Amino acid sequence: MTGFTLDLNDDQKQVRDWLHGFAADVIRPAAAEWDEREETPWPVIQEAAKLGIYSLDFYAQQFFDPTGLGIPLVMEELFWGDAGIALSIVGTGLAAVGVLANGTEEQVGTWIPQMYGDPGDVKVAAFCSSEPDAGSDVGAMRTRAVYDEAKDEWVLNGTKTWATNGGIANIHVVVAVVDAGLGTKGHASFIVPPGTPGLSQGQKFKKHGIRASHTAEVVLEDVRVPGHCLLGGKEKLDERLARARERARAAESAGGGGKGDRERVKNAAMATFEASRPAVGAMAVGTARAAYEVALDYAKTRSQFGRPVIDNQGIAFQLADMRTRIDASRLLVWRASWMATTGKPFTSAEGSMSKLYASETAKQVTAQAVQILGGNGFTREYPVERMHRDAAIYTIFEGTSEIQRLVIARTLSGMPIR
Repeated sequence: MTGFTLDLNDDQKQVRDWLHGFAADVIRPAAAEWDEREETPWPVIQEAAKLGIYSLDFYAQQFFDPTGLGIPLVMEELFWGDAGIALSIVGTGLAAVGVLANGTEEQVGTWIPQMYGDPGDVKVAAFCSSEPDAGSDVGAMRTRAVYDEAKDEWVLNGTKTWATNGGIANIHVVVAVVDAGLGTKGHASFIVPPGTPGLSQGQKFKKHGIRASHTAEVVLEDVRVPGHCLLGGKEKLDERLARARERARAAESAGGGGKGDRERVKNAAMATFEASRPAVGAMAVGTARAAYEVALDYAKTRSQFGRPVIDNQGIAFQLADMRTRIDASRLLVWRASWMATTGKPFTSAEGSMSKLYASETAKQVTAQAVQILGGNGFTREYPVERMHRDAAIYTIFEGTSEIQRLVIARTLSGMPIR
């Protein structure tokens, strides 16, 4: 087992520096333009693909880094460049992970290459789970998948929302209910191939931040997909549903009403989220660090009343606090990432801790950066205005700050806090 360390090895340093160069030379110069356009930055994604940054192989290499620091390093550097463009680059990974986690070897080999395309013809993919009435409460999901045995097809109906790349994706991965009586155990994931009739883009959201990342509703109206598009296959699904029904009957007979089983399902889902949340924390660290660096440079070069702005304690102390929070956030992210990779249990909800603290730090640090720049910070001539807008998303997606606090409190207390 790899011991926790703050010393990066030579390979990690090389990847970090390579990504930092890409972020500085390619992402940053394009950031303001694509934020204003509120469109997917296809030329930047294509450049990332040419360099090997936009590919499953690259992210797989980082994911299997035995120290757990590969993914956090990638996220921090790309999001240091610009959060909206970075999310456009890494967003396909959400769908790819969904296939890797649930699909067969054949499905992985068939669909994931189609998610990325190739450097000459890049594609994107979308993971569709959230719904208008089912965000944090995944048990309220209404999208249904019904099996048509005569045609060996699944028929999907429903509306998904907040889908990164929704509607413009080549491949959509859709989570749907196949047995409403089993709660989240009755969910399954499906591939919707390109050009499938019945899938359409609904509302495209005009967002406060991360505007270079496409976010939209995905509407499914009698969408028919072949049986082989059920991730994991029907035999595996039938076995899983049968086990869940048997446990539910046993719990009902024992007078438990299935409550214990539902709690086990919930806990398993939370464990999965705990392992993924540090990656979002790393994104937040990247944005916070970018804003801090702009503010520090501005405070050292901007003069007021005959001296540099940083010569005032009111500004200098803010910068000291900003840097301290950023470093503390990174340490929490690295610890949680290492724990997830090495199989250490999150006995204190360390994954949620890292995401909570880093996301709140990003909001606070970017707001302080705007304040330090004064009127200039409020204009689009300086990037901290955009960074401040971008930072707001970190306390919302992948579980709001309120959900993180709830998870942490429940874990620490062992009580069903509501």
